[in-house]
Amino acid sequence: MCAWSVDIQMQHYALRVDDGHFDRALVRPIEAQLEYWTNPQMTRSGETTTEHGGRGVYFRDPAGHGLELITQPYF
Repeated sequence: MCAWSVDIQMQHYALRVDDGHFDRALVRPIEAQLEYWTNPQMTRSGETTTEHGGRGVYFRDPAGHGLELITQPYF
């Protein structure tokens, strides 16, 4: 056992995927009844965004890191 501990800060990971991967990936949190959001502030639950000409969604992984799936870049 380690004698010291380190707090790991929450990280944000954005993954650009095509529409087919987006649809398949979104099924997983829905089936697992995990909360997902349309915005990074995580205030609009159960929605996806269509900003930037594509689709996007935010959710947390089991370690609490923020995951974002987008189909189009922001620029």
